Order: sequence, then structure tokens, then C-alpha cells
Amino acid sequence: MAEKHHGFHKKLVDRLGERLGEAAYTVVTCLLALGVSGLAAYAFSQPLLFPSLGPTALLFFEQPMAEPSSPRNTLIGHFVAVLAGALSLAVFGLLDNGSILQEGVTLARTGAGALSVALTGAVLLLLRSSHPPSGATTLIVSLGLLQTPPEMAMLMVGVVLLTVAGWALNRALGVPMPVWSARG
Repeated sequence: MAEKHHGFHKKLVDRLGERLGEAAYTVVTCLLALGVSGLAAYAFSQPLLFPSLGPTALLFFEQPMAEPSSPRNTLIGHFVAVLAGALSLAVFGLLDNGSILQEGVTLARTGAGALSVALTGAVLLLLRSSHPPSGATTLIVSLGLLQTPPEMAMLMVGVVLLTVAGWALNRALGVPMPVWSARG
């Protein structure tokens, strides 16, 4: 059976017990990784910190060696989500509309949201790149919260930044998160 905890994570679990050790590791690592993302967002005044990074960070630090947590699945997942969100906006004629917060819930916006999640899920399964937090990313785009090409590009920069920070942090703390793919 493969060892579940490694490095600093293992030391915390050994010292504090499974539950408290895992919680402590998650607190420290999420705080640092999302802090990096938030500081970059602040420094560059760009939307580099957004809701779907939260569950992505939790995957990185709660299940760092799981396939959905791998850099491959993370980057492919969010990229597909952005494309599916943009395609859904186009299909429903919403590319130039305000967000759901500005215009309210419409049938077109509901359709775009549903289509974006359905497309994201299906494409990621076909690519063997499941990353559940990408479901939030595609809704961020299809609901118009970040929908212009520059906003979508910054969304992906935020994903890359968090992925690099999460990978580097896990590795620095002795957790062997895969460089690219968790598949053997």
C-alpha cells in the first residue's frame, strides 16, 4: 500500500494525528498558495484570484497525488472550461451582454451555464483529464463574470500561477506531487 502522507505533511499527521495534521497542512499550504495568487492579483490589478481556485487549491493540498490534482488535469481542465464557457456564450448570443449579476437570470444565460458545464464535463472525460473545480470556472465564464478575451486570459494566468505555487509548495515540503500527470 502506498504511503498516504509525505514530508512535512507526514510530520504534521504523526505529531498531531490524522485529522488535525491534515487540517494544519491544508491551512498552511492554502494560505500560502492563495496568498501568492492574491498578491499577484493585487500587484497587477488583474482577476488572478477567483472562486474556482479555492477547490483547486484544496485538491492540491488534500489529495496532491490524485489524478484530478495533477498539473496536467488542472491546466487542461480549466482551459477546456474557459473554451466551453466562451462557446456557450457565443451559442446563446451573450458575448456582448452584461453578466448575470447585471442582467439577471434569463433563459439564454441558464442555457449557456448548463451547456458550458455539460461540455466541460464531457470533453474532460474524453481527454481523461477530470478536474472538478473546472465546473466552477466554466460557470464564471458562461455567467459573464469574466467573459472578455483579456479576462479569460487572466483567468488562465491565475490557474497557471496557482498550479506552479501549489506544485512548488508541495514539493518544497516533501510531498511528491507529480510534475505533470498522476497516471503511471
